[in-house]
Amino acid sequence: MKKIHEGLHLIAVKEFKAYDEMYMIVDFLNKNLKHYGLIFGLTSSNGKDSISIYDAEKSNRK
Repeated sequence: MKKIHEGLHLIAVKEFKAYDEMYMIVDFLNKNLKHYGLIFGLTSSNGKDSISIYDAEKSNRK
């Protein structure tokens, strides 16, 4: 199975204690910053969340 983020340029990842409504923040960031070529991802595992920031524009320039 191909992961959605494959081929995207990863800028940063931050792990933190799980926050139930973090998906709303990630959705807000994606909707408002997509014109800058940024994509935000959220993963949850074992009571921890991780937010990732990708540069889609840089990925397309390869």
